[in-house]
Amino acid sequence: MKGFNVILKYIFPKYTVNASFYFVFNILSTIFGLCSIMLIMPFLNVLFGNTQLVTEMAGYSGVKDAIMAHFNFYLSKVIIENGAHKALLFISMFFVITSFFKAMFHYLAKYFMVPVSSGVVRDIRKTMYGKIIRLPLSYYSGERKGDIISRMTSDVTEIELSVVRSVEAFLKEPITIIAYLVTLVAISPKLSLFVLVLFPISGLIIGKIGSSLRRKSVLAQNKLGDLITKIEETLGGLRIIKAFNAEAKSNKSFADVNEDYTHLMIRMWRRRDLAVPVSEFLGVSVVVIVMWFGGSMVLNGTDGFSSETLITYLAIFSQILGPAKSFTNAFYNIQKGLAATDRIHKVTNAVETIVDKSETISVESFNKAISYNNIQFKYENDYVIKGINLEVAIGKTVALVGQSGSGKSTLVDLLPRFYDVTKGSITIDGIDVRDISMFQLRELMGVVNQESILFNDTIFNNISFGVEAATQAQVEEAAKIANAHEFILETPDAYQTLIGDRGSKLSGGQRQRISIARAVLANPPIMILDEATSALDTESEKLVQESLNRLMENRTSIVIAHRLSTVIHADLICVLHEGEIAEQGTHKELINLNGYYKKLHDAQIFV
Repeated sequence: MKGFNVILKYIFPKYTVNASFYFVFNILSTIFGLCSIMLIMPFLNVLFGNTQLVTEMAGYSGVKDAIMAHFNFYLSKVIIENGAHKALLFISMFFVITSFFKAMFHYLAKYFMVPVSSGVVRDIRKTMYGKIIRLPLSYYSGERKGDIISRMTSDVTEIELSVVRSVEAFLKEPITIIAYLVTLVAISPKLSLFVLVLFPISGLIIGKIGSSLRRKSVLAQNKLGDLITKIEETLGGLRIIKAFNAEAKSNKSFADVNEDYTHLMIRMWRRRDLAVPVSEFLGVSVVVIVMWFGGSMVLNGTDGFSSETLITYLAIFSQILGPAKSFTNAFYNIQKGLAATDRIHKVTNAVETIVDKSETISVESFNKAISYNNIQFKYENDYVIKGINLEVAIGKTVALVGQSGSGKSTLVDLLPRFYDVTKGSITIDGIDVRDISMFQLRELMGVVNQESILFNDTIFNNISFGVEAATQAQVEEAAKIANAHEFILETPDAYQTLIGDRGSKLSGGQRQRISIARAVLANPPIMILDEATSALDTESEKLVQESLNRLMENRTSIVIAHRLSTVIHADLICVLHEGEIAEQGTHKELINLNGYYKKLHDAQIFV
């Protein structure tokens, strides 16, 4: 079970101490449990008057003989001095004591195991979230958001319920089974031969059913990812669903996926539930065979095998059935849970294509220029950036314009290493960005996207996001520069107002101004503005554009714009066409060229 090894890596070595205590206390619990059952034989001997009295301590060898010799000596002494009734009371009190220690050590084992089961699940979630944060954006272009959510939630929960809790059975039950089997062999090797032969046969039958259960569970977990994806897409596109009267279509699409998932779950649970009757039937069959053969030994007087010995043997054997059943159920649970482990493993083992080098160059400030040096880039097969050379001098504003799909957003995404260039290089002050730690690189930049990305938190926390220990005064100053301060004060709790999922309680223009305030507070030397004013109404756009113009006076800025009116005063305008810079210059120079830029300009003037 390869996936099981993944879980064990989360347990060891971090929880080795807890697991060791769990192991030791289970051994002690098993020993005292076995001692309590072994008292059945002397109890029956006393009851039926078959006790052989021992009046003096004879020589003995080994721990077992020593224990039995002492017990028989003191039991005989009680019978001789006080009679059989007192002997039965003596055995009963001894049974209570051993049962108490068995229960106490069982609790202590559980006590030390609880932090392990809870801690492993916590560590898995932490590992997954950290991995999701570190993975490059290119990873998510081939993944569904709903499936990622499914792996973080239902799959991790499945591991907690099916795998981690079953680890206890894998650590505990073998101890119990082995200890009891050794005792049975010591009592009657011939009778125990049936048990040792029949147990592996039962294991093969159970393993056959378990392997198919894991395959069904993989299909079910994948289908659950489809289901969550449908829900996520529905919540995100609810406005469009209603606007186009597509409720019936969405209901049918969801119902189909839901039905498929239900059928898979029915088949999986039926297969899983088969474990209980199969294990019970096999257990009863083994007990009947043991009873028959053991009874024959008693009737035939084989090896002096008495009825008291047979009853004790059956009592001990009955205690194996519980752990064996638990072990069987744990096996089935783990088979089901390992499907979830496999899905999580695919995320945690995904290759991080964009990482820091082992030795990076420390860069704490921006002093000269950003240079794109004959860069080329492709997401998969076709190049979307084809040999671009561009220099952005410190303090200058460079605007990128052009048709949709011309490569504007891709060009700026390469600068903070959201993606790495396929060929060529990007340098800051002559240092390749791949030689700078990503933390320091991104500390130099502030980003305002076309789509306002906000979190379900307060306005204050959204503006101060990424800035440690920001004060109220600093946040308010940033909001004033972004012309957001006035509308924030009008909200119910001002800067402590919760803005809802993705800022749903704010208008589009308000959300964008919060995003701009966030970039202002970060106070980076390089600003990347991806259509920063596109979501604003005319009045808000004018106010924010004035603020941005003031902000960019002392900063190096790269601006992506569809509205040419917002970049007329840029120091350099680059017109991108099919991944190449078709034209570049100031607004006036490009108008005089009478090329792509002039056509874009005239089209917007005409509109």
